[in-house]
This record gives sequence, structure tokens and C-alpha cells, in this order.
Amino acid sequence: MDSGLVVDVQSQEVSIAVLEDKKLVELQKEARDISFAVGNIYAGKVKKLMPGLNAAFIDIGYKKDAFLHYLDLGPQFASLDKFYKQALSDKKRFPSISKMSMQKDIDKDGSISDILKPGQEILVQIAKEPISTKGPRLTSEISFAGRFLVLIPFNDKVSISQKIKSKEERARLRQLIQSIKPKNFGVIVRTVAEGKKVVELDSELRTLVKRWEENVPKIQKEKIPTLVYEETGRIVGLLRDVFNPTFQEIHVNEKEVYSQIKDYISIIAPEKRDIVKLYTGELPIFDHFAVTKQIKALFGKTVTFRNGAYLIIEHTEALHVIDVNSGNRAKVKEAGQENNAFEVNLAAAEEIARQLRLRDLGGIIVIDFIDMLEGEHRNKLMIRMQELMSNDRAKHNILPLSKFGLMQITRQRVRPEMIIDTTEICPTCFGKGEIKPSILFTDSLRSKISYLVNKLNVKKFTLHVHPYIAAFISKGCPSLKWKWKWRYGFGMKIIPDQSLAFLEYHFYDSNKEEIDLKQEIELK
Repeated sequence: MDSGLVVDVQSQEVSIAVLEDKKLVELQKEARDISFAVGNIYAGKVKKLMPGLNAAFIDIGYKKDAFLHYLDLGPQFASLDKFYKQALSDKKRFPSISKMSMQKDIDKDGSISDILKPGQEILVQIAKEPISTKGPRLTSEISFAGRFLVLIPFNDKVSISQKIKSKEERARLRQLIQSIKPKNFGVIVRTVAEGKKVVELDSELRTLVKRWEENVPKIQKEKIPTLVYEETGRIVGLLRDVFNPTFQEIHVNEKEVYSQIKDYISIIAPEKRDIVKLYTGELPIFDHFAVTKQIKALFGKTVTFRNGAYLIIEHTEALHVIDVNSGNRAKVKEAGQENNAFEVNLAAAEEIARQLRLRDLGGIIVIDFIDMLEGEHRNKLMIRMQELMSNDRAKHNILPLSKFGLMQITRQRVRPEMIIDTTEICPTCFGKGEIKPSILFTDSLRSKISYLVNKLNVKKFTLHVHPYIAAFISKGCPSLKWKWKWRYGFGMKIIPDQSLAFLEYHFYDSNKEEIDLKQEIELK
């Protein structure tokens, strides 16, 4: 399977599309000013204790206090707390974890009131981003994730990924890490470390320890609450988690991000550094790689997947519901209803596994498959769903079909689900239902171009319009496009943009900054 990454960098946000055999399977969007990301470490202050929930609310500077449950304190919290107090008591000298004596693990069944007090300062890490009206969820089990290893301060254990099956390799990795890791630092060996040499693992381990040593001393200098360590940007973070040898190409449309990605690939896989390519085409990068069209088709309430069969995806506060329908799929009489239902369900399972990753659906997912009577078919569907979700990085659990034909899946929720509204508000009437005659739309565009060139003295610019409008402007000899060029100068470019609504348009200057020429709403 060929995998690829397409990164669309805009002024307000960065969008990352993961493609497998040119099919969109993951989509991440991140505002460029985002500050509360999973993995960020904060020095916060206990705001309020909730004994009934056995939890506390922590002020880390977010508009809603973050939530910390007793079980998320971690067994080594006493050691972390001792370290924090030592760091504050002597601000001229920063304590060394390797030289301190570890404290006894806290009681698994203890009470939050016995450990924390209101006003107490505490070191925490974001485990879940803010979702809906809830603040971030925290943990005090601090960790630093790398490509091959995860470093855990105040923990002296070495754990090996369960996906590494070879006993010899597990023993080799355990012995190797034990011999190179600093005292009082725990390490989780990730699956991709299988077969790696000691030089590679030692280099990454040193890098992770350096992150701790360079960032955590901020607790002695900064005012609480404060950001102690900011996790690697989501672009590099996504690469760290999903990069594998099947990646054939990574396309980026911005030089700075292109350099960041190329530098990272050069470190983790030098032989693959040439797959990172800077996209300089005129079309929007998502249009060029057919991502925009897939987004429009895959994020609606109804998703068609094969031969007229379709899914209906609904969301509630507590769970997500997916209904499988055969639609107007042609029935094969010889096959019979049972086999037809089985074929549609297998195809639906493939699309559902894709949708869960694409929309990043978390929590409880209930799937209403088409009823099947044969136990063999039901078992095969269960096995197929497990196979399809084996590449899903989120933790999940799949239950067998119930007697009502329902399959229940729980999937780890770390970030808010990806919601993209595929409906379009008319940019001409702004939802009023009345517009100017559409035949006059090109006249309106011409007047805008005239205003830009003659009044604002903008000679080089691009006009982004819907592909149908671009085709209309370009048709004929001479076309409207060439008439405008001859009249207003050859610094004008017309770009078809699939992300725009039918009569929507945007002007951009030579620096790709939008020129605000939005049409006013006529009041009647």
C-alpha cells in the first residue's frame, strides 16, 4: 500500500491529509495559534478539590480549569512532588532526578484530599485537549515521546511494545535500554524500535533526556501557571506517529514547514529525505491531489461507498450511530438476500473503519449492519472489522454483533472529533434566498478587477473562483479571461478552487494575502 502526506499551510490553520492508495484516511486541522495540545507540560495550581469525583481542578491558564483524576496522578506522584518542592526551595540549583531517592508509590485506592491541597503547585501534562464545554484532561505521569522511545521521569521500568512478538528481540531491547538509560528514568520501547541499532536508540534517548533538562527548570523562574514544555508541532508529531517505509511522497506548500519536515525526516530516516517535496503549483494543493473533493464527499451525514450502498452517520452527546443501507444496489438473485447483505456489510465495514480514522470519532460507536442470519457471516464480519481497524492508532475495542445486528465499538477520544460542514451558504444572497441575476456575475467580477487595477493600483493578483466559473470564463476564443488580461494587464491569474461555493470568489495579492473585496448585502 502506498501512503502519502499532503500538508496545506494557510495563514490561519494547517491541514494535514494522510492518503493511502490516494484515498483520504486521516485529516487533521490545527489553528496556527493553538496553545493547548496533547503532550504540553504545565506548572499549574490546584484550584478546587472534588472528593466526590476523587479529582481536582487545576488552573493552567485555560479559560476553564483542567481536570485531574486521582488515578491520573500516577504511582510516582510522591517523587514528582518532592522534586518540585526541592526545585522551588533552592532556585540557584536545579535538582537531579538520578541523584534523588525515589518515594514510595501512592496508594491505588487513595483519596485526592490526602495528596493535594488547594493552592498547591503541581507539574501536569495534557492528556486530552478541551472537548466541547470541558477543559483539558491532565495527567501527572510526565512523558516525552520520540520516534522509537517514550521517556518517563520518576519511573525506573523498561516496557516493550506488545506488538513486538519475538522473545529474542524483546530481551535484546530490554537489556540494551537498561544499559543506557539514566537512573530513575523509565522507558517505553515503541513498535518501530524493533531491529534498530543501539546508536539510533541511544541518540534518541539522549534527545529526550535533554528535553527534560532544558525545559523543566522553567518552574523556578516563571510565574504560575506557565507552559513548561510545548509538544512538537502537530505536523512533526503526526509524522512521528504515522511515518513508515510505505510513505512515497510528502507534499508541502510552504517553505518553512517544508524545511521542518525535511529536517525531521533526515533525522529519523535519512534515506527517505528526498520524498519531501515543496509544492509550487498554482492550484490549491488539496485540489491538485484530489483531497478537497474527497472531503466534500466524505464528511456529510450520508456517505456513499459502493454500488449505491450508503452509510448514515449521526452524532449524539453520548455516542455515534452509523446505519448501513444497501440503497438501490442491484440484487443478484442467485446469491440471495443473505449473501447480498453479507457483501454490503463487508464493504460497509471498510468504509466505517476509514470514517472512524478520518473523522477521529471517539467514545461509543454503534453500527447497525444489515441483518444476517448465518453465524459464519457474522463471525467473518467481526474478524474483517478487526483487520481493518488494526492500523488505527487510537486504542479501541470491538464487540461481536448482537442478536439485533448491532456492533459496538469503543474508541479512544483524545481530541475533538473532526467536523466539516459540507453544505454551502450562498455567498451572493448570504442565505436570504434572493440573488442578483447570475448571468451578471461575470460583470460584477470585471468591475472588481477594474477597481483593483485602476483604483488600488494592484497589478499582480490571483482570482480564485469555483471550477465551473473558471471554465466559463476560459471558454471561447477570445475568452473572457483573455479579454480581461488585455484590458487590465497580464499580472492577473484565474485559479479554479474546489473549496469555494458556486458564486464565491477571493482575490489574493502576489504575497498570497487575501484582498478584501467582499460583496455587500443589499437590503430590501
